Amino acid sequence: MYLCIKVSSVTILKRAVVSVINDLSTDVRVDKICRTLSKCGYNVTLVGRLKRDSRQLDKRDYKTHRMKLLFQKEAVFYAEYNFRLFLYLLFKKADLLYANDLDTLLPNYLVSKLKKIPLVYDSHEYFTGVPELENNNFARNCWIYIEKKIFPKLKHIFTVNDSIAGLYRKQYNKEVKVVRNVPLKTDFNREKNRIELGLPLEKNIIILQGAGINVDRGGEELIEAMNYIENTLLLIIGGGDVIDTLKTMTKKMGLNDRIVFINKLPYSELMQYTSNADLGLTLDKGTNINYRFSLPNKLFDYIMAGIPVLSSDLPEIRKIIEKYDIGEIIESHKPMDIAGKINQMLKDKEKLKKYTLNTSSALNELCWENEEVELINVFKLYA
Repeated sequence: MYLCIKVSSVTILKRAVVSVINDLSTDVRVDKICRTLSKCGYNVTLVGRLKRDSRQLDKRDYKTHRMKLLFQKEAVFYAEYNFRLFLYLLFKKADLLYANDLDTLLPNYLVSKLKKIPLVYDSHEYFTGVPELENNNFARNCWIYIEKKIFPKLKHIFTVNDSIAGLYRKQYNKEVKVVRNVPLKTDFNREKNRIELGLPLEKNIIILQGAGINVDRGGEELIEAMNYIENTLLLIIGGGDVIDTLKTMTKKMGLNDRIVFINKLPYSELMQYTSNADLGLTLDKGTNINYRFSLPNKLFDYIMAGIPVLSSDLPEIRKIIEKYDIGEIIESHKPMDIAGKINQMLKDKEKLKKYTLNTSSALNELCWENEEVELINVFKLYA
C-alpha cells in the first residue's frame, strides 16, 4: 500500500526522516526500518554522522545524509549533533519523523511539535542504564531529565525486547511495543567457503562478533579460555572498547595462532565468516540493567547463519535458546568453565547437528518479515 497524496496528476510520496547518532554503515536495525518505510510507500532519508574512519556506504534504496561534526567525544559532541540535527529537521520537508534512541529524541520531538509532524520513537536499549553513564552522574542526569520530560508525551514507542519494554511501561505507564532486531530472511546468502576466506579446514571455528565488544562482554575471559580449548580457532570480528586489551592479552599469552581479530565488516561480509563457524558466542555479563536484559543482534545473526549458540545466562537470550533448542548456557564466566563447555559442545557432533537443524525452524519465526508488522500498522495511520 502506498502512502501518498495527489496534486493534480502528480503523485507525491509521503516523506519520512529517520535519525540515528552513528555513522549508518553497520546499523542493520535502522536499515531494516528504512526498508519497511520504503515498502510502505515513504520517500525515506536516513540521517547520521560521518566519522573520520567511516566506511563508504553500500548502495541503498533510500537517501542517506551523514553530518561531519567538529567534535567527536563527550558532552560537546552530543550537544553539537543534537543542535545540527534540530536545524536539519527544521528545514527538511517531512511527513513522519523516526527517532532512534534517546540521543536523537530531543531535536525530533521539538521539530515534531513545531511542525505538527507525527513522531515514532525507537529505543534500542534501556538508554539511561548503559554502563557508560554509570560513573558520569552529570551526563546520566541530563539524559534522565530529557527522557522524563518527553517520554510520557510520546504516542508511538518501540523497543527491542519484552524486558526493556516492561521497564519503560512500569516507569512511565505508557504502551511500549516490541520489535526485535531479527534479520530479514532474504538478507543473507552464503557465498564463500573456508578456503575462500582463508580459514582452516582442519580446525573447529568459534566466533564472537559485535560492534560493541566492551568491558563486561566476556571477551577477556574468552581469551584466557583459549589456553584450554582444543584444535579450535577463535574469530573476534567487530569493534569495541576492549579490542586493544584483547589483542594485548592474546600476544602476551602466545595465542596468536589460535585467535584472529577482524575489524568491523559490512553485514554481508561479516555473515560469510559467521556461516563458516561451528559455534557462535554471546558472553555478556549481567553487571548492569542494560546488559542483563539485552537481546544482542549477534544471537539472531548466528541463527540466520545456521550455527549453534553458546551464551551467558541472561533472561532474554535464555528464552530464545530454550524455546528453539539451538544451543546451551554457561553458568560461570570462569575461563576454565567456558573452555570446558566449548570443548564439550564441539565434541558432541550429534547435538551440534540437532542445534543447527533447529536454527532453521527458529528463523521461520524470528525474521523481520514477522516483526515489521507492528511498524507497518503505525505507518499506515498516516496514509
